[in-house]
Amino acid sequence: MPLLEITQSRQLSASVRLDEATATQVDQYAAFIKATADDVVDKALNYVFSKDRDFQDFLKTPQAKQVRCTLRVRKAPVNEAASVEQPAKKPAAGVDAIEPSRAQKA
Repeated sequence: MPLLEITQSRQLSASVRLDEATATQVDQYAAFIKATADDVVDKALNYVFSKDRDFQDFLKTPQAKQVRCTLRVRKAPVNEAASVEQPAKKPAAGVDAIEPSRAQKA
């Protein structure tokens, strides 16, 4: 039984780097639960955040509101920003570069 349940919500695009093995497992888990890789990453992070009691305590402190943003968020075009549900998008360029090497090892 999958640990993650996927529901649609308003999304934005961000760029992150993953180890090759982690990226492979994200794709495999997405196939397992019939969801997108984006959904798996989003829900897995939300799951970890909700289960980490120390993090939940940190969120209640003034320091949590002063954290410097380091996530590389890409601004969506105006027509996409207004949409709640967006169609699945092609992976970012950094992900495309990893894909051929992952396919060769399989």
